[in-house]
This record gives sequence, structure tokens and C-alpha cells, in this order.
Amino acid sequence: MTDSRPRARVLYVGLGGTIAMTRTDTGGITPVLGADALIAAVPGLAELPVSVESRNLAQVPGASLTIDTIARVAAELAAELDTGRYAGAVITQGTDTLEETAYLLSLLHRTDHPLVVTGAMRAPSLAGADGPANLLAAVTAAADPQLRGLGPLIVFNDQILDPARTRKTHSTSTAAFTADTGPLGHIVEGRVRFLARPLPRIVHAQPFTRPATVGLLTLSLGDDGEMLRAAQGRFDGLVVSAFGAGHVPGGHVELLQKEAARIPVVLASRTGAGPVLSHTYAFPGSESDLLARGLIGAGYLDPYKARILLTVLLRTGADLGAVRAAFDPSAVEL
Repeated sequence: MTDSRPRARVLYVGLGGTIAMTRTDTGGITPVLGADALIAAVPGLAELPVSVESRNLAQVPGASLTIDTIARVAAELAAELDTGRYAGAVITQGTDTLEETAYLLSLLHRTDHPLVVTGAMRAPSLAGADGPANLLAAVTAAADPQLRGLGPLIVFNDQILDPARTRKTHSTSTAAFTADTGPLGHIVEGRVRFLARPLPRIVHAQPFTRPATVGLLTLSLGDDGEMLRAAQGRFDGLVVSAFGAGHVPGGHVELLQKEAARIPVVLASRTGAGPVLSHTYAFPGSESDLLARGLIGAGYLDPYKARILLTVLLRTGADLGAVRAAFDPSAVEL
């Protein structure tokens, strides 16, 4: 049965990734399918009250996407959406970096139009390919006015997910993406069904005015500090993926204090869920010790997203005070 709802126009942008991959002569897969081909292969799309205009802005695996690429995509999408021609937009890309690019888009997307990010875990040539279902769900969501003003969202495996809370937690499963707060909603019988709303967000829509390189240091058992010593003086900002609630070996403390006197150093938890604390533990290398030495707590942001936020802040010219304010636990985008 044809849906009787008024037709909405959705802009679909393909960036490559597994969803666009086919086999090569060597037997492996690589991204070659364009956005038009992907849309044409989605069963049930013609029955939706939606018209889709598709285009390619990149054709690369997710691991090859860059912050500059996503910033360019965000700017081009905003210009298109400002015309008023589209109800919303969909981006497909590789899942390797989808959790990071979706969060980056949530920082850069300056319009109220829905923006949905999705992809696939199984290539079109594989049995049970999930790309068409994810793309159908994403288009359904992007055309729904309920998403207006909520910022970019991830739609994957019929779940609607908040980019700030979402991580890829499995390397091959079609249910690879999970949020530590659970899904915001689902696509059910071709319609959006919300269970919750994301927190309001702060948009950093200023243009990038300067280069900035932000390092990510992940600690592990027996870490002797050699990687931290190698990082000294090499970055414009640093994120420490620390143990537990924000802890490092005692031997790292002076090195981190020295770096925090030079650049913003953000303290995040490598656990994947839960906050960095502020005053529970008091041993050398504990969260309270490190914060007192000038490090900045990441709140609930995981290390990957903390690095994205710090990079955007530095590249838009934020000073140390602005960086501290953005990472404050009460900041709405966290």
C-alpha cells in the first residue's frame, strides 16, 4: 500500500564505506558503488512518502575520512539545507569511524534540519547485507519532523542513537553500535518511535582558523611512560585515555603536569562508559590529583569524542578558558 503522507525531499550523501563496497578481482571488497546505485537497491523506498536526491562527496573507507573532510561535508550540507528544498539529509559512510564523524557533525551541524548518519557492517555482495535496511530507516528518520532541532543522529539496525553516547562495540556484528544510555528510539513499521530525547547541544559553527594536532594517549597495564615522554612538545592538545574513573600510574604525574602547563590536556576514561570523577580518589595519579595539576576532566565523553571536541575547539581558536568551559560536566553537549 502506498503511504498517504505528504512527500518530503531528503538529500542523501554517500562517502563510501562498506555499504558501497563490492568485490575486486583480488577477492577483497572496496568502495565503488555510488549513492544513486545504493538508493536504487533499497526495497520499499519507492513506497515511502519521500523523494531522495543523491550525490557522492567522497568514495573512501571509513578509516580514510578526515576531520577536514567531515567539516567540508557539514558546510556543504548546511548550505543545501538552508535553501529550504529538503526536509533533512542522510549520510552513509564506513563504520570504522562512524561514531567519531557523527559526533563531529553534531558539533558542526548548524541547522535545525534532521541529519542522519548510517552505514553497513556487511557489504552488498554478502548474504544478509544490512545496508539497504539501514538506508531505508535513515531516510525514514531524516524525513520525519520529529527529528527537527535534535541535531545529527545515528540510525543503525533500526535504532536511533545519540552520537555523543554511541560507540562501535563489535567488529563484525550488524548490531555493532550501542549507546551507554540506550537507544533514543526505533524505526517501527516504517515510522519513528522515540523513547527519549538527546540533551541540547552546543554548536561550534565557526570556521577552522588555525591548524591543531591533538594526540590520544591510551594507557595500559605496566605503562612505563615512554609513549608519554615521546609525546612531550609534539601536540597542540592531548587526550589521556586513563584507567577507571581517571587514573594514571604515579610515574606519569609530573610529565602530565608539565604538558598541562603548555597545552590543554584532557583526562578521559578508557572504559567506554561512565564519567571521569573529580574528588573521590586522592592518591598520586588519581583524578583529583591530576585535575589539581591542571588537567581537564572529559566528563562522560569517551577518549575518541574528547579528542574530536578538543580538536574542534583548538581549530576554531578557543583559548584555555573556553576549552575548560566546553568540557565542564554541566556543558549541555556532554
